[in-house]
Amino acid sequence: MLVLLSGASGAGKDTIKRELIKRYTNITSLPSYTDREPREGEVNGEIYNFISTEEFKKLIEKNDLYEYDIHHNHYYGTSKHILDELLKSGKIIVKDIDVNGTENLVKILGNDTKVVTIFLRVPKEELHRRLLERNPNVDSKEIETRLNRLEYEESKIGSYDYVIKNNDLEKTIQIITTIIKYESNLENPEF
Repeated sequence: MLVLLSGASGAGKDTIKRELIKRYTNITSLPSYTDREPREGEVNGEIYNFISTEEFKKLIEKNDLYEYDIHHNHYYGTSKHILDELLKSGKIIVKDIDVNGTENLVKILGNDTKVVTIFLRVPKEELHRRLLERNPNVDSKEIETRLNRLEYEESKIGSYDYVIKNNDLEKTIQIITTIIKYESNLENPEF
């Protein structure tokens, strides 16, 4: 099963994914490829595979990605090879992805793979605070760009299986855990 987490930049996708992986042995991450620079504390291969723009363009040319998009002036994409290998493992795969990527993956994989989509909502003022907290030295133009995309991201909410207001990490983790248990149809989940 593939669980896609979407929401505006700062909605908590990475934090939630890390917590799920830390708490449940049957949950794993599907790292995205990106050409952006790692943020402080990010480990290559954990949430993202950091590569150069040239390397990303080669993945596109070789048709090695299920989907890709330019988001906040950087490439992001889903590796066919990595996703296919993780699906064979039988683990529950969690991926953070923007709304365009979600739409594309659901179209591509929807008939062959169980895909569950979750949108994380956070008020604009809270997103602003989180973006500043994440990087106090961030350029105000970058924050404005990310906040301006909020309306577009939220316009896609209707295509998601679940929408969760993410204002309390523990509560959000509990809700997502319940969703995963329900969607995976496991009697006694041990993840």
